[in-house]
Amino acid sequence: MRVALVNPRWTFERSIYFGCRAPHLPLELGYAKASLERDGHVVLMLDGHLFDRSDEALAAEIADFGADMTVVTTAPSYLFWRCAPPELRVPARFARALNGCGGRTVAVGPHGSVTPGAAARKLGVDAVVLGECEAVVAALASASDWSRVPSIAQTNEGGLQINGSPAVATFVDAPPLVWPDAWIDRHQHHHHRFDEPQHGAGAEVEASRGCPYNCSFCAKNDYRDKYRRRELSSVLAEIDRLIDQGVGYVYFIDEIFLPQRPLLEALAARSIRFGVQTRIDLWKPEMLELLGAAGCVSIEAGIESLTAEGREALAKRCRLETEDLAQLLFKVRQHVPFVQANLIGMEQDNETLVAYWRDRLIAGGVWANEPVPLYLYPSSPGYRALWGEPDDRAWERAHEHYLAAFSAFSDVQDERPAPLPELEAQCTL
Repeated sequence: MRVALVNPRWTFERSIYFGCRAPHLPLELGYAKASLERDGHVVLMLDGHLFDRSDEALAAEIADFGADMTVVTTAPSYLFWRCAPPELRVPARFARALNGCGGRTVAVGPHGSVTPGAAARKLGVDAVVLGECEAVVAALASASDWSRVPSIAQTNEGGLQINGSPAVATFVDAPPLVWPDAWIDRHQHHHHRFDEPQHGAGAEVEASRGCPYNCSFCAKNDYRDKYRRRELSSVLAEIDRLIDQGVGYVYFIDEIFLPQRPLLEALAARSIRFGVQTRIDLWKPEMLELLGAAGCVSIEAGIESLTAEGREALAKRCRLETEDLAQLLFKVRQHVPFVQANLIGMEQDNETLVAYWRDRLIAGGVWANEPVPLYLYPSSPGYRALWGEPDDRAWERAHEHYLAAFSAFSDVQDERPAPLPELEAQCTL
């Protein structure tokens, strides 16, 4: 079978999405490509965001390729599945541009994983994948009868047919991803790097997947939950190829980058700098020193709340006091040029206390952002605590709540987000 894998050209006007808007490698499509080619399929992988290609240009290339199946992702890279734009306008616009030229259509991403009926209806695709997508996409390409493929949803005359639960990939044996030189040459972005001007190519890599914690705000339960650690040899082979392609910085997209001495020691022996997101309370001082020696230049530390009460409300299961967390942040800042304490706006954290701790952290060289308002993604425990299991209006409900609850949003947002129906006005309904 001839399969097209597409990351569309993302736009974020009036979205609540305030994550990084630069292109990032679509890792989910990279894994899917490896699985498809292993099974003998012919694959065309396109990135409209990285190459600034219109939907129409992508569709024309897919038509020339003669695709039997076209896969589109609903989030800009696995890096952002937990905090994807809620609206589906971008993949829906691409699906319309195909106009039947891409064979059977499949959507992968967080939206179909948690609300498959709504995603299928809005996108107008033949199937949506539930959960981690690489093995499921390969199964669809090899199946003559999609109704027997697990972890997908399809609409038919009888309504919505859901086959099983969200897929959990093995992942530990995921092969080294191979990116074309032209992709790496264009990927000049160094994600979350602020220690020095960015020069040369950057990339994203995944060393582990999932997280053993279950914080109330984290949208991972339906598609990136179970913690797995990838075979070290594959991670290093992937990084070595990137280094050969001129990459000098990689960002580990792991939900939680846990201390792993063999990986850090191997990175220390390579000419590479990297960034991570982690929980600082899980690190010992000697491992923080090794983290810096290994080449880490950027850390996003998930503190979330500056009070024990706030962390408890978020189900952080953090055993340390705020002072202990601060001391660990100051410690790692001695070895890593940029350290950020990520903060979420919590009613338990009064403004005076937040201001005190922010000032103290910043004075110690640790950046602490203005606390951002909490968006209750439908896959998060916080959403379920308020409204129960997500239904087809889950994204609308979360969006309405967010806009009603807050008058100010992230300090990097210049305009008030638009209501979801306005953002999705052109989606198939």
